Amino acid sequence: MTAATEAALTAAAAPAAQRRAERIRLFFQPVIVLALTAGVLVWAFARDLTITQQASLNADNIVSVTWQHVLISATVVLIVIVVAVPLGTLLTRPRYRRLAPIFVGIANIGAAAPAIGLIVLFYLVTRTTGFWIGVAPVAFYSLLPVLRNTILGYQEVDSTLIDAGRGQGMSALTVLRRIEFPLAVPYILAGLRTSLVLAVGTATLSFLVSAGGLGILIDTGYKLRDNVTLVVGAVLAVALALLVDWLGALAEQFLGPRGLK
Repeated sequence: MTAATEAALTAAAAPAAQRRAERIRLFFQPVIVLALTAGVLVWAFARDLTITQQASLNADNIVSVTWQHVLISATVVLIVIVVAVPLGTLLTRPRYRRLAPIFVGIANIGAAAPAIGLIVLFYLVTRTTGFWIGVAPVAFYSLLPVLRNTILGYQEVDSTLIDAGRGQGMSALTVLRRIEFPLAVPYILAGLRTSLVLAVGTATLSFLVSAGGLGILIDTGYKLRDNVTLVVGAVLAVALALLVDWLGALAEQFLGPRGLK
């Protein structure tokens, strides 16, 4: 077998190996999430908890702060999708391309700034606390991956496909809907997956402005030097981040154009 043949076989085998590794990860990641969640809860509730610990580590409170965290993260992602995907689409149209560096630069500022700094600054500007004061800075922080990947996805569409669509009599809007957007979806989903993980991780800081979330358990454990509450909050936040990453991977696997898989 020649070196060229071996190189060709290796190149052909690489995507198959990557797909196999991804399938294995898609299977084991939810198992890890379940093991982490069940393990830390069994470990915590099997102990003789103090009265102070019982106030934080009870089923109602854990469900409540976890639901708050999920709600914050889901709202952030919904805002990011509603803002970044239409904006990224608009910035790839010929009339608006010159504006792309401006908006990407603004999104870069949000991504580069410390998340805790954004939350505190937003509080100082608004002088209020609550759910939306915790959501808005996190959304700004998580905007860049989806915006950048949306623009990149449209840029990667082969221009000959666009020309072919226009040659068949399609309008610019029809080409966008039937050709450009479907081909950009894998890039958008990859950016969305990153934003999901960023949102879940950063949402742990939303407790600073009374928005709730698992950060309450982490903060309570830290302030009271209560390692049990601290560990439960931290492990549940990690498990939730792994879960949404898994959901993002499933979306990438099954929602993209079938012809590209």
